[in-house]
Amino acid sequence: MLFLSYTHADKPLVEQVALRLRDTFGQNKVFFDAWAIQPGDGIVDKMNEGLAECRLFLFFVSRNSLQSKMVALEWQNALLKATKGHAKFVPIKMDDCLMPPVLLQSLYIDLFGQGLEVAVRQIVDIASGRNTYQGGPQQFSNLRAYASQENGATIVEVHAEHFMEPVSHFLFLFTNNENEIAVSCKSAGMCMSGFNRDVRLNNGRVFNGHLLSVESATVPGFPFVAELRPNQGFAVNLQGVLHEKRRGEWAAIPLVSGKRASN
Repeated sequence: MLFLSYTHADKPLVEQVALRLRDTFGQNKVFFDAWAIQPGDGIVDKMNEGLAECRLFLFFVSRNSLQSKMVALEWQNALLKATKGHAKFVPIKMDDCLMPPVLLQSLYIDLFGQGLEVAVRQIVDIASGRNTYQGGPQQFSNLRAYASQENGATIVEVHAEHFMEPVSHFLFLFTNNENEIAVSCKSAGMCMSGFNRDVRLNNGRVFNGHLLSVESATVPGFPFVAELRPNQGFAVNLQGVLHEKRRGEWAAIPLVSGKRASN
């Protein structure tokens, strides 16, 4: 039995996965509440039956599902079952949400990054015993940058999502030349700032960059805020944000378009 755990806010997309799995394995082998729970059925009882029979638990991870207490109850119970070897637990990433750290121990299917057809094929492979899928990136990042537009400027908020980051040194990468944009720190009065030309990344790509650093830590709830304001006639072409993890060791942090959703 394949058990699909999701929140109803994500139903339009999850239903497409469910229909394809039904076509492959048959409706009685796929627990999708739209057909597994009928009028008059006890919802909790049916969910318990489905969880008891499930051998492959598919958790559709999204900002919506991570806020659902009912879904949390499902996936946490299924994860416990999986640790005992009674089922396989497979997360499916649906948007740019932060994966819960406890789920990073397992490969996940990256529907958000690879698309519906690839994700469905990977699910079918796993359910058929051909566990050869390529999961999404598994590295954990405590920092995440959110870029939004405000009064003609690009505002980048770097949030520490889980715990304090003692080093607040950030390099903002772009294709602009030095005279095309002005970069400043908006979250601290004292800030070291400097333009860096031809920053070469490990993948060989080269960008210009602007360093902003302060001596204070970046802590949850108090983001590091940078403003990238274009000079007249230009546009900001932000390409990424690097963080200095240790002296001389820089790593890219996830960059999300739009403001961070409030908790």
